[in-house]
Amino acid sequence: MILYFKALHIIFVVTWFAGLFYIVRLFVYQTEAQGLEVDEKTILTKHIKLWSKRLWYGITWPSAVLATVFGLLLIEPWWGQQWLNIKLFFVIGLLIYHQMLHFRFKDLQNDSYKYSGQYYRVVNEVATVFLVSIVFLAVLKNLMSLFWALVGLTIFVTALLIAIRVYKKLREK
Repeated sequence: MILYFKALHIIFVVTWFAGLFYIVRLFVYQTEAQGLEVDEKTILTKHIKLWSKRLWYGITWPSAVLATVFGLLLIEPWWGQQWLNIKLFFVIGLLIYHQMLHFRFKDLQNDSYKYSGQYYRVVNEVATVFLVSIVFLAVLKNLMSLFWALVGLTIFVTALLIAIRVYKKLREK
């Protein structure tokens, strides 16, 4: 039974992350559509809000719940090991990130534009940091020291931030 739980956990983690990555792209598009002419803005905003709602409630939330449930069913054999404690720390961070996106989703559904497209581009990379951290911890388990994990994560985050800045400059040209 454990292999079925593991397979289902992986499937729902993949669909959860797909939803997290795509929803923030929709936030970028909806936010940036506000700078368009009235007709374009109205049409795009209406459709993006619908797509966001379907994605968020039809895929992302159910996947988050099911990934969490199947993940909890897999914990027992590794309970108390350092790598699992660190992974759970990142999973809790991911759940908080998910909830933060839910608040942004609600804002945008109510036509409240508090943040820029650039803000959402940066926020989109937070899911990448969680994904990389959690996968490395789950796969390498005790083979990776905490020190080297933090060094790798720091280098990865720095590279992501540099890439975001470079992309912004390219877009502005």
